[in-house]
Amino acid sequence: MNSPLPPLALLAGGLSKRLRPITAAIPKSMVLVAGEPFIAHQLRLLTGQGIREVVICCGFLGEQIEDYVRDGTEFGCNVRYSYDGSSLKGTGGAIRNALPKLGEHFFVMYGDSYLPIEFRPVYETFLRFGTSGLMTVFHNENRWDRSNVDFRDCRIRNYDKVKITPEMQYIDYGLGILKPDALERWGKDAVFDLSMVYGDLVEAGQLGGFEVKQRFYEIGTPNGLRETDEMLRGSKHYPAR
Repeated sequence: MNSPLPPLALLAGGLSKRLRPITAAIPKSMVLVAGEPFIAHQLRLLTGQGIREVVICCGFLGEQIEDYVRDGTEFGCNVRYSYDGSSLKGTGGAIRNALPKLGEHFFVMYGDSYLPIEFRPVYETFLRFGTSGLMTVFHNENRWDRSNVDFRDCRIRNYDKVKITPEMQYIDYGLGILKPDALERWGKDAVFDLSMVYGDLVEAGQLGGFEVKQRFYEIGTPNGLRETDEMLRGSKHYPAR
C-alpha cells in the first residue's frame, strides 16, 4: 500500500494586481473559472491526486476563502488556514509562518496554478534524493513564460527569475516539496519570497528536480485565466458541481 502523501501548503495570499479590477474585492482564489471559484477546481485536483491535508496560506481577503471552503469536507480533504497577519509576508514568509501546521516535509503549490500531473512520482523522487527541497520543472523554452531554470542530471543547477541565462530552458512548474530546515535562516516575522528559498537550496546543492511533461495552467494573468477557463470547461470537472 502506498504511504500517504504529505500535507500541501497552498499559497493564496497575494494581492493579484495583474487581475484588477476582477480582484479588487475578492482574492484570486475566488475568481470564477468555468462557473465556480478557482479554489474548488484546485482542491478537487489535489484530492484526486491523494492529498488529504491542505494548509491555505491566506492574506488579502483570505476570510472569503475560508467562508467558502470551510474545513474542506466538501472537497474530500482537511483544510486549515494560516494567515499572514497585519501585513503580507511574501510567499516564503507565508510558508515560514505556516510551518507549525505542516510536517517533516510538505508540498508547496501556488494559489493561481492548475497542475494536471501525478503527484506521487514527484514525492517518491523527493524521498529518493534525500535533499531539503525539490522543484518540478517543465521544458518550457520560453513558450508560456520566460524560462528561468537550468536543469541537468536531475538537479537544479541555477534558478533565477531576473538573471536569465542561455542554459535556462526550463521553468518552475509551480509545485515543490520542502523540509522545514530549508527556511530555518529566516525569522518568524521575516518577509521573503519562495524564490529566495530555492536559490539558497541551489547554492547548497540541496534542490532536486523533477521534469514533468504536461504544460501548466494559471490564472495569474488575463490570458492565463482565459486559457484555464477554456481548459476546465472542456474537462470532466465541468459543469460546476
